[in-house]
Amino acid sequence: MVTHEAHLSLMILSAASAAPPATCRPWGRFRLNGLRRPGDVVFGGLFEVHFLTVFPELSFTSEPEQPRCERLDPAGFQVAQTMAFAIEEINRDPNFLPNITLGYDLYDNCVKLGVAFRAAMALVSGARETFPETGCAGSPPVLGIVGDPGSTHSIAISRVLGLFRVPLVSYFATCSCLSNRREYPSFFRTIPSDAFQVRAMVQILQRYNWTWVGLVVSDDDYGLYAARAFREEVARFGCVAFHETLPRDNSRVEVKRIVAVVLQSTARVIVVFSTEAYLLPLAEELVVQRVTGRQWIASEAWATSPVFHTPQLLPFLGGTLGIAIRRGEIPGLRDFLLRLHPDGTPDNNMVDMFWEEVFSCRFERSRVAGGRVCTGQEDLASIETAYSDVSDLRAPYNVYKAVYALAHALHDLLRCEPGRGPFAGHACAQLNTLQPWQLAYYLERVNFTTRFGDRVSFDENGDALAIYDVMNWQKGPDGAIKLVTVGVFDESSPEGQTLRLAEDKIFWNFEMNTAPRSVCSESCPPGTRLAIRKGEPVCCFDCLPCADGEISNTTDSSECFRCPSDFWSNRERDRCLPKPIEFLSFGEPLGVCLTAASLLGACVCMAVLSVFARHRHTPVVRANNSELSFLLLASLALCFLCALLFIGRPQDWTCQLRHVVFGLAFALCISCILVKTIVVVMAFRATLPGGDLMKWFGAAQQRGTVVICTAVQATICMAWLITTPPVPFKNTRYQNSRIIFECAVGSVSGFGCVLGYIGLLAAVCFLLAFLARKLPDNFNEAKFITFSMIIFCAVWITFVPAYVSSPGKYSDAVEVFAILASSFGLLVAIFMPKCYIILLHPEENTKKAMMSRAPHKK
Repeated sequence: MVTHEAHLSLMILSAASAAPPATCRPWGRFRLNGLRRPGDVVFGGLFEVHFLTVFPELSFTSEPEQPRCERLDPAGFQVAQTMAFAIEEINRDPNFLPNITLGYDLYDNCVKLGVAFRAAMALVSGARETFPETGCAGSPPVLGIVGDPGSTHSIAISRVLGLFRVPLVSYFATCSCLSNRREYPSFFRTIPSDAFQVRAMVQILQRYNWTWVGLVVSDDDYGLYAARAFREEVARFGCVAFHETLPRDNSRVEVKRIVAVVLQSTARVIVVFSTEAYLLPLAEELVVQRVTGRQWIASEAWATSPVFHTPQLLPFLGGTLGIAIRRGEIPGLRDFLLRLHPDGTPDNNMVDMFWEEVFSCRFERSRVAGGRVCTGQEDLASIETAYSDVSDLRAPYNVYKAVYALAHALHDLLRCEPGRGPFAGHACAQLNTLQPWQLAYYLERVNFTTRFGDRVSFDENGDALAIYDVMNWQKGPDGAIKLVTVGVFDESSPEGQTLRLAEDKIFWNFEMNTAPRSVCSESCPPGTRLAIRKGEPVCCFDCLPCADGEISNTTDSSECFRCPSDFWSNRERDRCLPKPIEFLSFGEPLGVCLTAASLLGACVCMAVLSVFARHRHTPVVRANNSELSFLLLASLALCFLCALLFIGRPQDWTCQLRHVVFGLAFALCISCILVKTIVVVMAFRATLPGGDLMKWFGAAQQRGTVVICTAVQATICMAWLITTPPVPFKNTRYQNSRIIFECAVGSVSGFGCVLGYIGLLAAVCFLLAFLARKLPDNFNEAKFITFSMIIFCAVWITFVPAYVSSPGKYSDAVEVFAILASSFGLLVAIFMPKCYIILLHPEENTKKAMMSRAPHKK
C-alpha cells in the first residue's frame, strides 16, 4: 500500500525526471555513461569522469543528436574504479557480509547538474536508458549512492532522495549547508564539512597569531558558504582585512582589481576558498604583477591541484599552507586498476571511453570514426597516467570509506536479532524487502576503523570525523612545486590537540625562512590597553598606557584595572605594588634637623634654668617672681620636647599625646608670661601714690592664675580626647602613589579650640605688655614680652595657611617648625636679655642699678 506522502514523492520524482530543463536540451534520450555489476544488493555511484558536456546544435528541423561528454579525466576514472575495487574486496571477504554479493551501478555526471540529476533518478528508479518512457523495468533500485562530488549537485539530488530516505554518501561535497538535517535527512559524507575546514584554517591562523587576513572566495556555493563560516570564526580572535569574490567569467579587469586590493592591503596572509578554474586567472595575474611577500592559505579544493605546481608560480605561491583531504593507503588498488580490460558490454561503456582516451584508439563499436582500432589487449602498466598513480590517494580514499560505510551499515542490519530490532514492533529489516530508509538508520550509527587506521563514523548531521592533512608547497628537485605533509588536523584526536604541525619541516617563502607577521596593529603589551580606532576594524587599535594607579597584566587588555587602595602601579603599569608609607621619621634629614633643634631648645632652657638657679638671689632673677621664671623655663623645655612627638611613625598614644602635651605646654607657658605681664603692670601701679594693688596679687594669686589658665586648656583637651580623639590615619588624598601616615586630629573643632585658647592667652598677654611697654623702669620686662608675643603670634598666624597647604608629612614638619620657632622666640626674647646682664654685665645686676629710674618721657 502506497501512502499519500510516498505517492506525492513519486509524482515529484517523475516530474523532475520527465520535465526538460530550462534550456530544452534533450535529456530524455541522453545515454548515460557507466559501469555496472549485478549483485544481491546494489550500490550506486556518481563520479566526475569527463570534464565537459557538449550539446548539439538545435536546428528545430530535425531530431537533435544526443549530448555527449568529452575530455575524460583519468584521475576521475580512478575514483570511480576505486568503488568497484572496494566492492570486489568486500565480496572476497568471507567474514564480511557472508552469503551476500554486492553489486554496483556507476555513472558519470560530466560535471553537469542536469546529467548528475538524470543519473541519480536512473539509479533510484532502476531505469538506465529512456526513463520514464520505458517505465521502471531493468535492474533493481540501489539501496545507497556514493557521490555526488559537487556540493551544488548534492544539494539538488539530496532534496529529492531525501523524500525517500535514500542514503547519499558524498566523498567530495563539502558545503556546510548540507549539514542541515531537516533539508537533507539522508545525506552523509566521508569528507569533512567546510565548517571543519574553516576550523582547521582558523587554528593555523591562531597558531601563528595571524589576526589580520585577506579572504578570496569563488562565486559558488562552496566559496560563499565557506566565506560566511570563516568570517564568523575569525571574528572571535581577528579580522578580515578584505573580502573579494573571484568572477565567474574570469574577467581580467576584475582579477586585476582584486590583485590591486591584495597589494594595497597590509594583510600578509590571504585565505582562498576556490576551485582551480576560478583561481587560475588570479595566479597568472600574480605572476604578471610579481606579487610576493604574501602567505597563502589554500582550501582543500586547490591545495593539492597539480595545475599550480609549476616553476613559474614557485616565487609567488611557494610556502603556501593548504588543507588537504586525508591521504590514505589502499593495498591492492594499483593491481586492480591495471587489470582493467574492456568487455564490450554496453553497461560498461565508460571503460571503452577510458581505453580510447588513454591509448588514442577507437573500438569498432564506437560511435567515433577514424583512428587506430583498439584491440582491448593494450597494457595499462606500460604507460604512466594519473589513473595508475596511487601515491596520493585522497578522493579515492574517501570513496573507499564511503563504500565500506554502506557495507558496514548493511552488515549491522543483517545481524539484527529477531524481536530486538529497531523498527516498529522491534522488527528487523529483511533482505528481500529491504528499504533504503532502513539502511540509512544503520548508516547513522556506523562506526569502524579502516586498514589505514582512520575511524569512520557520522555525527548527528551526517558529517564524518574531520581529518585533514596540512600541506606545504616547497621547491622540488626539478624547480617546480612539490607537496610536503607538515601536519594533521584531527577532530577525534584523543590527546585533545586537533592541530599538530611539524614546524621544522615548513618552508616559508620569506626572509630568513620565518613565518610572517600579519596584524593590523601590534599587540598591546602589559601596562597598556587597546583603544580601537574609529571607523576601523577591531583589530586596528592604538595602545594607550594605563593611568597612574591602574595596571593591565595581560597582552591586548581591553581595559586597565585600578589597584587596591593600599597599592599603586609600578613604572611599567603591569603590577600593583604596596604603596610606600610616608611619615616624618627620625632618620630622614628633615627629621634629624627638627629633632636636633628640639633637643637644642630643651638644652638651652635647662642651661638658662641652671643660670637662673645659680643666680636666684640676684636682683634680675628676683625682680619679677623667680618662681614664675623657673616655671616658664620648664614649660618652654616641655614645648621643645613635645615637638618630638610629631616625629616618628604615628601610633595611638603618640597621636593623642602630641596635641595634649602641645596644648598644655603652651597654655602653661603663655599663662606664666601673662601672669608676669600682670605683675609688671601692677608693680608699676603699686609705686604710684595711693597704689596698693600688689597686696591683692601676691604669689598665691599668681600661682592660682597660672593653674586656672592651664586647667581650662586641660579641660578642653580632655573633652577632645573623650569625644573624637586623634588617631593614626593612612591618607591617600594628597598623593595617590603613596600613603601619608599621619595623625588625624579627629575633631577639627577640638584642635581649633586648643589653638584658639592659646591664641586668646597670647592676645591678652600681648595687649597688656603693649600697654606697659613705656613704663619708666630701667629694666622694663614688658617690652621684651611684647616683642616675644609679636614673634609668637606671627608664627602661629602664618602656621594656619602653611599647615593647610602642606602635603603629607610636611604638615607635621610645619607644626614642629611652628612649635620650635615660637618657643625659641619666647626663650630668646624673654630670657636672653637677663642672661646677658647676669653673665656679661654683672655690675648691672644690683639693686641700685635696678632701682634707678630713667627720665620720664612725655
